[in-house]
Amino acid sequence: MLVKVNDKIILVGTAHISKESVEEVKKAIKEHKPDVVAVELCKRRHEAITKKDKWENTPVTNLLRSNNAYLMLAQTFLSSIQRRLGKEYGVEPGSEMIAAIDVAKKNKIEVALVDRDISITLKRAWRKMGIREKFKLTWEFFKAILGYDDEEAEELDLEKLMDQDVISSLMEEFGEIAPSVATVLIHERDEYIAKRILDESKKGKIVAVVGAGHVNGIKKQLEKKKLLTDLKKLEEVPKKRIKITKIAAYSIPILFVALILWLLFTRGPGAYDQIKNVFIWWFLINGSLSAIGAAIARGHPLSIGTAFLAAPLTSLNPAIAAGWVAGYVEAKLRTPVVKDFKELSKIESFKEFWNNRVIRLLMVVALANLGSMIGTLIAFPYIASLVFGG
Repeated sequence: MLVKVNDKIILVGTAHISKESVEEVKKAIKEHKPDVVAVELCKRRHEAITKKDKWENTPVTNLLRSNNAYLMLAQTFLSSIQRRLGKEYGVEPGSEMIAAIDVAKKNKIEVALVDRDISITLKRAWRKMGIREKFKLTWEFFKAILGYDDEEAEELDLEKLMDQDVISSLMEEFGEIAPSVATVLIHERDEYIAKRILDESKKGKIVAVVGAGHVNGIKKQLEKKKLLTDLKKLEEVPKKRIKITKIAAYSIPILFVALILWLLFTRGPGAYDQIKNVFIWWFLINGSLSAIGAAIARGHPLSIGTAFLAAPLTSLNPAIAAGWVAGYVEAKLRTPVVKDFKELSKIESFKEFWNNRVIRLLMVVALANLGSMIGTLIAFPYIASLVFGG
């Protein structure tokens, strides 16, 4: 799909898994001889498809210590679907972007990366979502990873993807699941990419290679009399809002301390025995359920032990969760690399599911956290019954 916006700007809309798109990109660059070739990539995504060996062998623990965690999740999720479809059509996902860059470099044409940083896009989207939307999106994400949507994926055809590329199709689905993020994932990026293309066109003629689903939106933006003059507005990450869950998390340690103080000032000499029982039951219930969660996930024995020791303490500290601590230990002992993420799309059996190091790590984090949450919900009423019932 080739769209000429004006004498200086040519848009090439592509499907990210199409051999025809690769050839169309090469043909457009050779015919129009642009001064700049723009591609719908940010620096992070560019490195992910051009430096695969380095990226695939990056320890997950390193990614979790930086903002790259957002890229890791998005790249893995989108790539797993693209690879499944790309295998059918015999082309590597992102080949048309690589082809555009290669042809440009061969002909000594400047290359411009015009998409917004993917971590910023995902942060903005996540901050705008409500609790229900986050839950629904997380559920859909895990369904896709576990292959529950295979039949739907098989029904996708190339002609449909040429009208709307894989990423845009997914963004549209996300928009149905979480309406509040459609603007961030689709419309904001159209505006951002259009502004970047317009800026680059000041250097001369430009051929911009973008997903087919973005062509109409970008064209509409470029045809406006006035475009956004400052991209910083679209690069800002909204501040976190105070939520009910956060208030509840902070109320737990306050209530716990208040209970201890109440015992000290009202129960006289017997207060210390009761306080000791409070801590024992809090530790046993919270720690045991978190450890059970980590054990169900088949975590390392040390990860299970860590969950047991961490849960009673992290439940009283809203800034950290038991699953994070147990997951960190699990990641250190059985360090997954991004290559393990790429194997998620190849999982076909229950055995492969449980043996995947990334799945195991995610399960340890999730189930240790879940166990600790359940432990808190059980421990408080039980302790209260012991204190006030006796």
